[in-house]
Amino acid sequence: MDYKRTLITSALPYANGPVHIGHLAGVYIPADIYARYLRGKGRPVLFVGGSDEHGVPVTIRARKEGITVQQVVDRYHELIKSSFERFGISFDVYSRTTSDIHHKFASDFFRTLYDGGKFVQQTTEQFYDEETHEFLTDRNIRGECPRCHSAGAYGDQCEKCGATLSPDELINPYNAVNGNPLTKRATSHWYLPLDKYQGWLEQWILEGHKEWRTNVYGQCKSWLDGGLHPRAVTRDLDWGIPVPVEGAEGKVLYVWFDAPIGYISNTKELCDARPDKFGKWETWWQDETTRMIHFIGKDNIVFHCIVFPTMLKAWNECNEGAQYILPDNVPSNEFLNLEGDKISTSRNWAVWLNEYLDDFPGKQDVLRYVLTANAPETKDNDFTWADFQARNNNELVAIYGNFINRAMVLTHKYFEGRVPVCGELNDYDRQTLAELAGIRGRVEELLDAFRFRDAQREAMNLARLGNKYLADTEPWKQAKTDLARTGTILNIALQIAANLAIVFEPFLPFSSASLYEMLDMEEHAWERLGDTDLLEAGHQLREPRLLFEKIEDTAIQAQLDRLARIKKENEAAAWQAPALKAETNIEAFDKSDIRVGTVLECQKVKKSDKLLQFKIDDGMGGRTILSGIAQSYPDPQVLVGKQVLFIANFPPRKMMGIESQGMILSAVNDDGKLVVTTVSAPVRNGVQVG
Repeated sequence: MDYKRTLITSALPYANGPVHIGHLAGVYIPADIYARYLRGKGRPVLFVGGSDEHGVPVTIRARKEGITVQQVVDRYHELIKSSFERFGISFDVYSRTTSDIHHKFASDFFRTLYDGGKFVQQTTEQFYDEETHEFLTDRNIRGECPRCHSAGAYGDQCEKCGATLSPDELINPYNAVNGNPLTKRATSHWYLPLDKYQGWLEQWILEGHKEWRTNVYGQCKSWLDGGLHPRAVTRDLDWGIPVPVEGAEGKVLYVWFDAPIGYISNTKELCDARPDKFGKWETWWQDETTRMIHFIGKDNIVFHCIVFPTMLKAWNECNEGAQYILPDNVPSNEFLNLEGDKISTSRNWAVWLNEYLDDFPGKQDVLRYVLTANAPETKDNDFTWADFQARNNNELVAIYGNFINRAMVLTHKYFEGRVPVCGELNDYDRQTLAELAGIRGRVEELLDAFRFRDAQREAMNLARLGNKYLADTEPWKQAKTDLARTGTILNIALQIAANLAIVFEPFLPFSSASLYEMLDMEEHAWERLGDTDLLEAGHQLREPRLLFEKIEDTAIQAQLDRLARIKKENEAAAWQAPALKAETNIEAFDKSDIRVGTVLECQKVKKSDKLLQFKIDDGMGGRTILSGIAQSYPDPQVLVGKQVLFIANFPPRKMMGIESQGMILSAVNDDGKLVVTTVSAPVRNGVQVG
């Protein structure tokens, strides 16, 4: 179909914390690249975003901080919105799901399906806190993971092993907020019967959208092959959009149901405010000549490919007139890790956008470039600060920035900053210009296929072409004997520079704006990409300045030090005391004769990897004790002179031909190593502990 316009949506971030690089790489940068690309082509585009302000995460944050949920969402909505603006994410509208327009729109949407008999009502048993008198959502429930047996797994996922869970699978579940044990109570809710739409979804997705990315198509097929089941659209919560049905007091719309409706309500909010520019909201959502693209992370594939389309399909069945369009493509990305570890909001293991913008002022495009170069388009990828520095210094500075600077400086040196005349061309000139002319086709093919990483690489290849052209033609040498030839070379170089401003605009908008300013040229439409006459002979350039600057080791080390501190804090917070042993009594304890002694000698036992041999001054003539802690003490001499605790009344035991007369007391540290228990203040050897 020949589409007249494109509606672009990006997953709504939860307003319970800032945006991090995982969100940017997975959703917002690719969505922004695509929106800017289509606008450059002169295509009608509407780019919709907004904050997701309902659900459990915001309520957990509010309880932790002792403030209202509204205060939480207000704070983070403004922080997220301003961070996106500073970073150059070019939303046409960025609103929120607590707006009056959204509340009414989502309520009406639910009511349409309810009145049309599209829901089924079911009563199930769910976890309940008897003390706080509330049903708990999956994220509010914690317990022991049934897979890896780590404590503190959530009711929907174990962050340690990554297993997807349900609350019923947890061992000894409890309220994550207050630690209360849980019971189960019956509660009634409305469900969207996905199973009734299974056949339609199989036809629409598996037969109709084989062009979708493999990860998207594969996850949808997996869900469909497993058989779909009804999914609750309401929850027992005191924060959210009240269920617009009599007798549903204390129930709200489930966040997964109301959040995607936010795309529509935010569009309506924009169109109501700017009908002159964007027209009616129905044109973007209920006109078959509109193409809709969802940009999301892989954790949202099911909601945007199966659940939300089913909601729209059910609504369409309730209305004979207007019909909602369905997504044409859902280019979902995989996850981005940080320094080899999964990004985690709860563990503060992330690079937060607002902090990056403060730490690296004026370097928005550096992060955009690096995250696009490492985009997890087909598999999970990793962000490291070393790679961030290398890509900036070795690519943005040494390739792109270096070419622009050389072309500008040489033009000012030999032609007073005016674009020289392009004279007679040789074969190498024509070959270079032919490669330049093909840039548009190469980049468009990749962008149209949502291959943003490869498209940006092609853009950088144009800068490489310019660098190679200058290095091969050596205009600084030509200037000594043939200034006209120098002018031809620099004219071609400047045409490449002007094309770089166009091709990089979707990826690096701030740098392109700076380059346009240096070239003193108006922004050109995408259709001019590849042209060789963007700058006329005699056009006056402005003074050159560096397009990018090197990032020093000190700036990178500061970020690594921050992550090291966070990792140490997380390890300390994650430590849990071992389970208590069986109860005992003072009589049993008194049977152990624990005493203090000074280590006179300590050495490894020959032919043993585990044993250390201690000679102890025990205040009673001395004794030898063997201890299996050699792997924790590669240099046993560090223990000589230490006063240690030992059990004196264990019966002698021979090991490796040596008689051991007791046991050294040790403790297991966080890293699993054994640490000998020592005495901090000097005491007489042989005294008893007890």
